[in-house]
Amino acid sequence: MARQFINQFGEGEAVEQIFLASEKQLRTNRAGRLYLQVRLSDRTGSMTAMMWNAGEKVYESFDNGDFVRVGGTTQVYNGALQMIANRIDVADRRFVDESDFVTLSAACVDRMARRLAELLREIQNVALRDLAECFLVDGPFMDRFAQAPAAVKHHHAYRGGLLEHVVGLMEVAAAIAPHYPQIDAGLLRMGVFLHDLGKVDELGFERELHYTDAGQLLGHITLGVEILSRKIEETERLSGDPFPTDLGLRLKHMILSHHGEYEFGSPKLPMTLESLVLHQLDTLDAKLHSFTQIVRDDVNSDSRWTTYQAALGRKLYKTSNSALESPVIDTA
Repeated sequence: MARQFINQFGEGEAVEQIFLASEKQLRTNRAGRLYLQVRLSDRTGSMTAMMWNAGEKVYESFDNGDFVRVGGTTQVYNGALQMIANRIDVADRRFVDESDFVTLSAACVDRMARRLAELLREIQNVALRDLAECFLVDGPFMDRFAQAPAAVKHHHAYRGGLLEHVVGLMEVAAAIAPHYPQIDAGLLRMGVFLHDLGKVDELGFERELHYTDAGQLLGHITLGVEILSRKIEETERLSGDPFPTDLGLRLKHMILSHHGEYEFGSPKLPMTLESLVLHQLDTLDAKLHSFTQIVRDDVNSDSRWTTYQAALGRKLYKTSNSALESPVIDTA
């Protein structure tokens, strides 16, 4: 029988399927009884599962990052699909197809990594190009960069998502730069590459996606500035020339200000043309990705409108665009 993925489930469906488990919690309801809550994922998305009257034995029977076979029934609660589970067991690895849990194929990630290198090596400014090369020749770092997600829950929250997000933004930056000659195109391109750099250390992604201790304590903005500072020093050692002070400050400012607003965790507001463009493009890409996913995965399949999205304060209208009607999954 062909596997049914999370984005194909409707309300009230009986499910017997293998998922990737994460964020397990043993909670207490109002009556003082324990229940298990766990996040179940596959390559198309994730949903919360609850198992009532579950105790320590069930909780300790599997770990975050395990593949689990779950039996239960789906339901829609507050506009989101969830599952009421009656059984959760560690899956027999003989029956696990890991491609069911990979959003981007290895071939797709390799193509994007090659494109990233091309875009960086096209930068005309010698100092920026030397800095880019210091990153590109650092094999262990670039391997982590290529595998990292861009987030744990929101946009591009899957292995390879950071690379997809960054390469997409670099392509857009390259396209709009000729229309705005006042922008330093090379600086903008390098800033796009660097802006989420710290996520390679902020997020863990060996199997389940999670925040590391460094991610919780420092965050990707601080971690990104630290990585950039080390690479600037390395560039100076290898080239024998000092890295331009102003250029280094402008790059660090782009990392520090790319969230755009203090309320969104930005230590600084954009104060240069390139940092302003970076913030706007980053916001556009993240919101488009999130909106697309909401529309694509909406459980309100018989309506032209999604369920009410409390985080957005609105419903979303479903267009007839085929890109919104099928999963954006590269399995090539």
